[in-house]
Amino acid sequence: MIEDKYNLGFFPTPLQKLDKISQLFSGYTIYIKRDDHTGLASGGNKTRKLEYLIKKAITQGCDTIITAGAQQSNHCRQTAAACAIAGLECHLLLGGKKPEVYEGNLLLSSILGANIHFTGDNRKGEDIPALKKDLEEKNNTCFVIPYGGSNITGALGFVNAVKEVKEQLVEQNLKIDYIFFASSSGGMQAGLTLGKELYSLNSELVPISIDKDETNGQSLEKVVFDIVKEGASILKIKKDFRQSDIHLNRDYDKDGYGVVTQNEINAMNQLARKEGILLDPVYTARAFYGMLDCLQNQKIQVNSNVLFWHTGGLPAIFKHANQWK
Repeated sequence: MIEDKYNLGFFPTPLQKLDKISQLFSGYTIYIKRDDHTGLASGGNKTRKLEYLIKKAITQGCDTIITAGAQQSNHCRQTAAACAIAGLECHLLLGGKKPEVYEGNLLLSSILGANIHFTGDNRKGEDIPALKKDLEEKNNTCFVIPYGGSNITGALGFVNAVKEVKEQLVEQNLKIDYIFFASSSGGMQAGLTLGKELYSLNSELVPISIDKDETNGQSLEKVVFDIVKEGASILKIKKDFRQSDIHLNRDYDKDGYGVVTQNEINAMNQLARKEGILLDPVYTARAFYGMLDCLQNQKIQVNSNVLFWHTGGLPAIFKHANQWK
């Protein structure tokens, strides 16, 4: 099952040490996993999910993909690119009103050939059923990818990612104590949770919440738990997961989804100017800030090796250009 995918990205992505950032935090050595280098229309972590989702769509004989997100959705941009490669019609339901000028991920989604539908307050796929019905009446065979690509099919991409990272750690003779990453729609967190158990990865996951809103009436913890339970059954993992096993750091999501504060800007500037690596302002900057705050205030064990999983998102920077002056 884990090998059954449609190849879309460049793997393995690099795992490297952040020498200058590590020097700022006595007692911690910091590494980064570069999923901004997956290669699909400027890269990002969603490529891993889409390899499994696109494969399933093709296997089911579908010719049309429908998914949803915010206007600067990295998931939607990568879905548009994946559809271009696979020869599938792509429909994106994006929150908000149609802007006069397309920027960032929205511009790239358009260039990649996606059919874009603007859906006002609904950015998590609430309007998908109506569009699906309309397209099916026109003889399209539709495959729906949920918000963020977060179901068990998409999560398999991050089960496989744990296998990849485990091999890199063995090769580098390296032990990672903590893995920090942005968690928003839940598929990555679910996949890492399953992969950690399946491949005996002895690292503590520290998912940083990016979006305080619920998804279709469910908390992110519940979304992750449901995927993990389903995945454990499919992958024949013996551990009896409970919802209390699903941890989420919500210390940094109070400003809401997509609200870029000075914390995110400072985190972006610091990594860029110390290591030459660009974060995006919505996901990775918030998660990176959260990690730095945990290190600064020693919220995790001192004398630890820490990995930051960079999930990509470069195009969204340009939408927020007016915040750098």
